[in-house]
Amino acid sequence: MDLRSAFASTFLLALVLWMPLPALASSKLYIVYMGEKKHDDPSKVTASHHDVLTSILGSKDEALKSIVYSYKHGFSGFAAMLTESQAEELSNFPEVLYVKPDTHYEAQTTRSWDFLGLNNDQPSGLLQRARQGEDVIVGVVDSGIWPESRSFDDRGYGPVPARWRGACQTGAAFNASGCNRKIIGVRWYTGGVDAEALQAAGEFMSARDMGGHGTHVASTIAGSPVRNASFGGLAAGVARGGAPRARLAVYKACWGPRTRCGGAAILAAIDDATNDGVDVLSLSLGGFQEFAGTLHAVARGIPVVFSGMNDGPAPQTVRNTAPWVVTVAATMMDRSFPTVMQLGNNERLVGQSHYFDAAANTSQFRMLVNGRRCDNTRLLASLNASGNVVLCYAPEDAAFNPPRQRVGDAIDNVQRAGGMGVIFAGYSSNLVDFTDRCSGIMPCVVVDYEIANRIAFYMATTRTPVVRISPAKSVVGDSVLSPRVASFSARGPSAEFPGILKPDIGAPGVSILAAVRDSYQFMSGTSMACPHVSAIIALLKSIHPDWSPAMIKSAIITTGMSSTHTAKNNWFVTHIFNFASYSASMNDGFGMPIQAEGVPRKLADPFDIGGGHIDPDRAADPGLVYDIDPSEYTKFFTCTLRPRDECLSFMGKLYQLNLPSISVPDLKGSVTVSRTVTNVGPAEATYRVTVEAPAGVDVSVEPEELAFTVDGSSNATFTVTFTARQKVQGVYTFGSLEWSDGGDHSVRIPIAVRTVTEEFVADV
Repeated sequence: MDLRSAFASTFLLALVLWMPLPALASSKLYIVYMGEKKHDDPSKVTASHHDVLTSILGSKDEALKSIVYSYKHGFSGFAAMLTESQAEELSNFPEVLYVKPDTHYEAQTTRSWDFLGLNNDQPSGLLQRARQGEDVIVGVVDSGIWPESRSFDDRGYGPVPARWRGACQTGAAFNASGCNRKIIGVRWYTGGVDAEALQAAGEFMSARDMGGHGTHVASTIAGSPVRNASFGGLAAGVARGGAPRARLAVYKACWGPRTRCGGAAILAAIDDATNDGVDVLSLSLGGFQEFAGTLHAVARGIPVVFSGMNDGPAPQTVRNTAPWVVTVAATMMDRSFPTVMQLGNNERLVGQSHYFDAAANTSQFRMLVNGRRCDNTRLLASLNASGNVVLCYAPEDAAFNPPRQRVGDAIDNVQRAGGMGVIFAGYSSNLVDFTDRCSGIMPCVVVDYEIANRIAFYMATTRTPVVRISPAKSVVGDSVLSPRVASFSARGPSAEFPGILKPDIGAPGVSILAAVRDSYQFMSGTSMACPHVSAIIALLKSIHPDWSPAMIKSAIITTGMSSTHTAKNNWFVTHIFNFASYSASMNDGFGMPIQAEGVPRKLADPFDIGGGHIDPDRAADPGLVYDIDPSEYTKFFTCTLRPRDECLSFMGKLYQLNLPSISVPDLKGSVTVSRTVTNVGPAEATYRVTVEAPAGVDVSVEPEELAFTVDGSSNATFTVTFTARQKVQGVYTFGSLEWSDGGDHSVRIPIAVRTVTEEFVADV
């Protein structure tokens, strides 16, 4: 979800929108999963669902009233309104694999694509080779779309691809003309929501996007180029998607001001998208647990991309961690918005904001008031905040009340007290989007505690402290340290599956400018990082249509930004922080290790950013890939449903899945892991291995050289043996394994290992 929307609505309204319908007060929505389809004909699959419900409810009429969604394309299952006892009875049917109550989830640009190197300046680059994603169909499951946005202009597009089987579902303020050769189909799903309450909140009972989240995501993926886009003059340039010639299929499963999404509706959207003919599925949603739909989509060759959640920098917060999906972390790009604050003593200090009110009299000084926490409107009024600029500076609160949870309320409180400006102090540098709510009203600036302390000192030593705040400026390029992992980006290890290393990859997700209704606005979150990866996958699908989702995922992870390894020889940098040299091979544009915003800021490791920062052009030509048979995914999924004896060994050794990463969470003595790579580069090639061993672990690889010939197999298997140097209940340390052909191809996978003496010991 984007960060601002998470704080935008009241809790009470959210409760009203998602209360059970009055007529079904004794029932609630349940998801029933029945596994693989028994029929190819969707109508027969749906009929079987009616039969099962009829046997529970007593009549066909009651079954038809109860069922909300029938999942009939990618798999078999349904969502229905049931009482608890009916759900329990249904779970005992032999053909039913599980019955779960429906769960709700929250939905988690001009510069970013140039920053990633996807531009028209490279004739042989991925964007040109993929013909800008021409005719690739990207399915977006989100909050809908605003079809009138200039980003969805279809001029110059040919006919809709003949393979498309979707529909243009009309509704309130969305007729058939809302679809075109760019937005080739829309569907919307209201099962389990109170339509009257949603409409009262301003929601459209159609695919039209109320809050802008879905429109922002869709335009980031495939928006047509729009010149002179900006946010009040900031970040001015050409707004476009990463795959600007791709087609969009929109599935609205998220509703209301908080962009809440029902699990049953998301499953229905995935099921329809699988049948409609999408090539890629993008879901900027948080914590989705209904693995079935995404598994069946991937098994049918459709890559699925998820946001990794916004609960960082705390560890073990990453979600959407199934091994078959791509889970995306959010990073910062090479753009900032410095805002000059001149104090009455002529000292000039710089913060960050999106303040653009050009009509304001920037030569005017205003009184400075210390609002401390800025959490009490009455206190602010008593401090004479009206008409003045308020400093919100409470470093003592940082430990128990993070700035991200306070900044929105602080700004609102100052506005209610009549303030004419806010200077908010926090340790996170990813708060700037919150200042958008001040645009056109007053300047709101984010600073760190050092700058705030200087302002506070000036105020304490001056009888009449004043400040003048100038509009922000857009600064891009080498003067901005980038990329960096955003502080809010959720971190590994996966609490659900520690043997699967997540997140997979990092992509821009901070202050992304993209379409919202008829304008262009900034949003931040892993929701904004996810569509960047979705667009790149669309381009990869265009030039490698025969690659499986696992191969595409591997290409992205193994080619993450690693550049020239210029910091590898700096023993102090790479070891003093106990990163076992991993960060040294994951460098930014300056050849320095990528940093992760947090408390405190540190060098990034695989639990921050997976394989590194996405590098689109290198992903198009990875050399080797780690493919995987979907049946292995199915075995994993089956074991999560109904653990059997054979599952104990399998689930305890998830590091044996042929993934482009290795995570060993329970190394006691020695463990040997097997991997198979497929050569997708030159037929004649020899690769040699380089290992950066995690601290405290010995690593050996057999063989150390892989040779491919024209007449030989394109697959090669190797083993990696990890041996703990000492018996200790340790912490995760990191490393990498890289195959290189000595030329253009370096295929690197991240490694995370934790030594243990006892199983299931809490790391607290």
